Formats: sequence, structure tokens, C-alpha cells
Amino acid sequence: MKEWGGRLRRVQIGNALSAFGSGFTLPYMFVYVDQVRGLGTAAAGAVFTVFALAALAVLPFTGRGIDRYGPRPVLLAGTAMAAAGAFAFGQAASTPALLVSSFLFGAGVTTCQPALATMIVRCTGRAERSRAFALQFTLVNLGMGIGALVGGQIVDTADPASLTRLFTIEALTFLGLAAVTGTARMPAEAVEPAAPGAPAARPGGGLRALVADKAMLRLCLLAGLIFFTCYGQFESGVAAFATDTVGTAPSTLGLAIGANALTIVLLQMFVVRMTERRRRTTAMAAAGLVWLGAWAMALVAGVVRSDAVAATVAIVAVYALFGVGESLLAPTMGPIVADLAPARLLGTYNAGYALVKQIAVAVGPAVGVLLVGSGTWPLYLASMALCTLLIVALAVRLRGHLTPAQDNVRVLAVPQREIRELQTAA
Repeated sequence: MKEWGGRLRRVQIGNALSAFGSGFTLPYMFVYVDQVRGLGTAAAGAVFTVFALAALAVLPFTGRGIDRYGPRPVLLAGTAMAAAGAFAFGQAASTPALLVSSFLFGAGVTTCQPALATMIVRCTGRAERSRAFALQFTLVNLGMGIGALVGGQIVDTADPASLTRLFTIEALTFLGLAAVTGTARMPAEAVEPAAPGAPAARPGGGLRALVADKAMLRLCLLAGLIFFTCYGQFESGVAAFATDTVGTAPSTLGLAIGANALTIVLLQMFVVRMTERRRRTTAMAAAGLVWLGAWAMALVAGVVRSDAVAATVAIVAVYALFGVGESLLAPTMGPIVADLAPARLLGTYNAGYALVKQIAVAVGPAVGVLLVGSGTWPLYLASMALCTLLIVALAVRLRGHLTPAQDNVRVLAVPQREIRELQTAA
């Protein structure tokens, strides 16, 4: 693996740069459209809708492009779109211009994600892959946190030029991603034999093969529920519940989000060593159980909201428990997708997984904010708890559709002599 080390480092630096750029501007896009440009909340909502729809438009073509041309050209195309979109967004002053630049911006950011994931797979063997994806997740959280912190020091709603500088800097960040990672040469397509016991790749087009793969479809269903229940609620439904229902101050909410990031950074490498010796489906089910504890703490916060100290502790615990669950998932989801995918369709599988994630993350906030905003917060917490129990059930059921290698089961080799003796005894 030594010959891949430098390439993998460049890919991970690219992951950090991409995350830094997202954290740098995404939290301030709403403020920019609504307050700085004075276009109102409707225009700001439309900008975010177009940003999400861009992912649905480009991801099917992204997977096909990665499989046909490789991840590097697709990453370079994504960085070019993201840089152009970010720069144009900072210059735009009208709703049509903001919508066009938002689409270009979202399309570029989304295109980079499966390309970077495919690069990680190309630069690692099966044994190292869990650690590589765990490190990616840690760097993404660090990058977004640092980006949000630095961006917050630049933003000044009374000075439109400060937001223009913000988006210009992000455009330069994506050009840096292109220079660091987009120029790294990738190993050949097939760098290792197929997983033991894996079925032969089905002939046909990429999308048809993915749809015909029952294990991948089950994984996508599970992933969709995971991203809807956790990531789709993290900065929307839970944040709305904390501020509107519990009465948590914005500064305290920032502390809770910081606790989430700190939990991931502190636990990730410890958790990845622990999950290396266990089934991946067990880790996913365990994440669901941890999140069930998070929703229980949210219920506690709602019940004791009149006690500010107790409610604050409960809300911080919610975000910290979310971080524990996320740490359990980071070394599992990406490697399973990579092991399920035939080498020639790795880009299609990564893009399909990213598409499910994008849809779930787009739908999750709408449902969460609707339930909390209507005053039915007990129904909201109960619904999320039921979804979490379903995550546990689906993770356990997925076990029967994966090969031992795909589920990270270490099968001990039994000498042929002992097998013959057992057969004779039988």
C-alpha cells in the first residue's frame, strides 16, 4: 500500500478542502439572500431548493462519467462548476442570477462527492478501507467546523462586500481542491480481487445492474432512513425543537453542535479499531440503538424544559450521542458500497448512494420542521424513535444479504485434514 499512500493523502486533503468550503459558506447562504441582498425568505428558500435539485439532476450522469472516464476528470469538472457557481453566487444581486449560480454551485459540490469516494476506494485495499473512510469522515467534520468558524468571522450583514469575499474565497478553495486532488493519478480500476463469496457482476448498464442488486437496494433503503432520521434532523428538526420547544439559546445550540464534532474527533479512530473486529451490520444496528438514546434524551429535554440547566445538559447529550452513532457508521457504509459494486460500476454505485443520501437529507428537514413547528413535538420525537428502531431492524436483516467479506466477518481457515475428520465422524 505504500505506493498508494501519497495519493490517498492528497484525496483526504481534498476531502478536507471540500468540507471546509461547505462549512465556510452554506450556513450563511440564507442570510446572504434574505438580509444582505434583501430578496426575502421565499427567494432564500428557492435558492436552497434549487441547490438540492441540482444534485438530483447531475448524480445519474456523475456515476456514468466516473465509470467511463475515471474519477479524476469528473472531480475536475465538479470543482470547475463549484468554483464558478460560488464566485457567481457572491456577485449575484437578483433572484434569477442567484438561482442559476445556486444550481451550478450545488451541481459542482454534489459531483465532487462520489468522485472523492471512488478515489478512496481506488487508493485502498479492502483491509485499509474502513480506516480511510473513517478518516475522511473525521476530516469532513473538522473541515466544516473550521470553515463555519472562519466564515463567521468574515460575515457582516451590514457589509455586502464581506459576503462577496466569502464566496470568492470558497471558489478559490475549490480550485485548490482541483490542484491538490484532481491532479493525483489513480491506480488501475481493479486493484484487488472480488470479495470472497460475492456474486458475479451482472451484465448490462450501470443503473440496471444497480437496481437488480437486491443487497444494494436494501443498503440504499437503510441509508435513506439513516440520513432522514439523523443527518436530515441534525441542523433542522432537532435545532428547531431545541430553540422553539425547549427554549435553548442559539449560543447553547452552538455548544451542542460543537460537542457533536468533538465527540466524532475524539472517538472516531477508537471506534474504527473496534468495528474492524465486528460485523458492519452490527455497527449499523448499534448506531441505531445509540440514536434511540439520543431521542430519549430529547424527550427528557422537552419534559424538563422549565429547568434551564437540566434542559441544556439534555440537548448537549442529544448532539453528543448523535456523534457516537455517526462514528459507528463512518467505517461501515462506504466500504459496503465499495464491496457490493463491481469494479466497472464503482462510480455508479457511489453516485446512487449519494443520490439516496441527498434525497433523504432534503426531505428530512421539511418533515422535522413541519412537525416541530406545528407544536406536535411529542409526535415528532415518537416518529424519529420509530424510524430509529426500523434502522436497527433493517441493519440486522441486511446481514442475510451480504457475503461474510462484505459484512466484515473474519472466517477462520480450517485445515482440510480436520474437515475430512469431521466428515468421517459425521
